[in-house]
Amino acid sequence: MADDSATAIDFAVVTYLEEGCWRVSSLATTAARDLDTFVRTLRQMQGDIGCIGSVSVDDDFFILVRVVGDEVRYLLSDVTAATDWPLAREVLDELALPVPIDEDDEDQAQPAGDLTIVADLGMAAMEMGALCDDLDLYPDEMLSKIAERLGYGPAFQRAVEASVG
Repeated sequence: MADDSATAIDFAVVTYLEEGCWRVSSLATTAARDLDTFVRTLRQMQGDIGCIGSVSVDDDFFILVRVVGDEVRYLLSDVTAATDWPLAREVLDELALPVPIDEDDEDQAQPAGDLTIVADLGMAAMEMGALCDDLDLYPDEMLSKIAERLGYGPAFQRAVEASVG
């Protein structure tokens, strides 16, 4: 069970585009201790397309948050994570979605939120949905595939390595 999401965060990364170049930085895990703190942190780092925040939690799920001006969009890789993790529950609250009843029911494992969160950057909703549905991948692997698809894979890997030490 996971009441302390901050200690279970594998890594938190912010990505933004500045003058045509991707910038990727690791964040302190405390920046993602709750969703409000994470969004406030991301608002300070907006580039040409806003910014994308990526958080992997306990090898269980990821969240992707995109902040563009005042607009905030969310993607949770697996709704069943909300049964155990406050950070995942906060995403469902923002999306006004209910928490699933049974976390062990793989039939309920599905993404929630905006599958088009990075469609304008080159990853379509169908591709994002297929990635989130791949139960053989860990969240860090899913986030790496997103980074590769959008064109900042190596910088993302360096930021993750810096974050986990």
